[in-house]
Amino acid sequence: MAASIDSLLEEIAGVEDPVEELQSLKTALLAIPVSVLKDSIRGQRLDVIFSLLNSSDRTQVELCVDILERILMAMSPVHVVQNYRAELQGGLTHPNDTVKILALAQIGRVVEDPDAVTEILNNHNVLRAAIRCIGEEKIAVAKQAIQSLSKLSHSKPGLDKLFQTDLLQVMKDVMATSDIIRYRIYELVVEISSVSPISLGYCANSGLISQLLSELTGDDVLVRVTAVEMVTTLAHSQHGRQYLAQQGIMDKISNMIRGAETDPFSSLYLPGLVKFFGNLAIMDSPQQVCETYPAFQNKVFEMALDPDPVMIGVALDTLGLLGSNVEGKQVLQKTGEKFKAVLSKMSQLASSGPTELRVRSLDAISQLLSLQPEQQTEDLLALTESWFHLLSSQPMDMIRNISTQPFPELHCGALRIFTAIATQPWGQKLMINTPGFMEFVLDRSTGQTKEAKDAKFELIGALAGSSTAAEILGSQHYIRVKSYLREGPYYVSAVAAVSTEGAD
Repeated sequence: MAASIDSLLEEIAGVEDPVEELQSLKTALLAIPVSVLKDSIRGQRLDVIFSLLNSSDRTQVELCVDILERILMAMSPVHVVQNYRAELQGGLTHPNDTVKILALAQIGRVVEDPDAVTEILNNHNVLRAAIRCIGEEKIAVAKQAIQSLSKLSHSKPGLDKLFQTDLLQVMKDVMATSDIIRYRIYELVVEISSVSPISLGYCANSGLISQLLSELTGDDVLVRVTAVEMVTTLAHSQHGRQYLAQQGIMDKISNMIRGAETDPFSSLYLPGLVKFFGNLAIMDSPQQVCETYPAFQNKVFEMALDPDPVMIGVALDTLGLLGSNVEGKQVLQKTGEKFKAVLSKMSQLASSGPTELRVRSLDAISQLLSLQPEQQTEDLLALTESWFHLLSSQPMDMIRNISTQPFPELHCGALRIFTAIATQPWGQKLMINTPGFMEFVLDRSTGQTKEAKDAKFELIGALAGSSTAAEILGSQHYIRVKSYLREGPYYVSAVAAVSTEGAD
């Protein structure tokens, strides 16, 4: 195979219009696993392919990109940077975006490799051109530049190069292009800050994070929306959350929620503020967040009862997130009538709202009702049971009716609620005492999509895995549940298949 690649490269070098030969080479390369390709291309020079990138023929250029992508992936990052550094640098300013993306992806590989990174750190021009790619019109180029440059955060020399040389000024110059480009640089900075407390320190000292934080309360509402998203990403790491707390950002965002009532444009950024605290609560402590920032919890309840579907959707997702852990359930329960009103609204939406909100309601309800076996204390079981009965006077029938409607996402959402209660003794008792329910569970003819079959199988698995199911369901039903589990989600009865033979 090495011989055929040699001969194909020679053929390409000898023809004027090499598109056909390039296609043959691409086909040959794709037929060889990358692990084997390493040996086939040892000692090969790719100058001819790189030179063919200098063409206005788009097909030719894209074939060359596909070929180079395959071959360079089979080479070590050290070999790539030592032999093709000039070509990579040239690729960063090539008029074709796919060439830029190829060069940036290879630079990312080099930066990530401790043996190869020095070669790039010693080449200022490559890094300068890579930073400028963040300002490219094509978002795919900018994303690849951000992804590759963020890998500089993996080493101190990389961080020194980016933040303690004139490359920092290059970043600031690129930022000045437009609001959109400025936020791409923020994205890079947040990505780097999330890696470690050390990388966050470099970003903070550069002044770029304080610049981002100041945009939370800027005049441009759309800029504010994006700033909230960036800050939420920064809060995903523990050191990021500590930094934001030290800078007083949690208090600032809480005050923004309070002040939203008097801002006619608040509907644009309010969902982002609520998501910020929702993520914070689930990563730290729902109780601490809700007690320290009561404006957040009050706003979630208010949004759940709002007529605006965008507000309702964010509230549903946040309530599901809060209620997915025990502490969050207890926080919601403490609010008494407020939460009961919200749960009643969720039930109405699940039954008769717009389809998207119905699905989000069902998902939130299943999270609120879920309780792992090790969490099933008497108090918590009483809590989830009381919530289930607040959904409707006949909650089992209500959820089953939703599951029979001809929308796969509603069918699966309803089954997830049954799965949530299937591990809890009170849920199993309701199932066995609801006429026809166990037949519905064991009937494979309901829900014919793969997602529906998988959702039903999860419900079966939850019942089969419960330590109380055998006693509560009775041996006859429990044996059928275990049999369903053993047969798998996609089993088709042999009897059903045979009965159609000779029907005509």
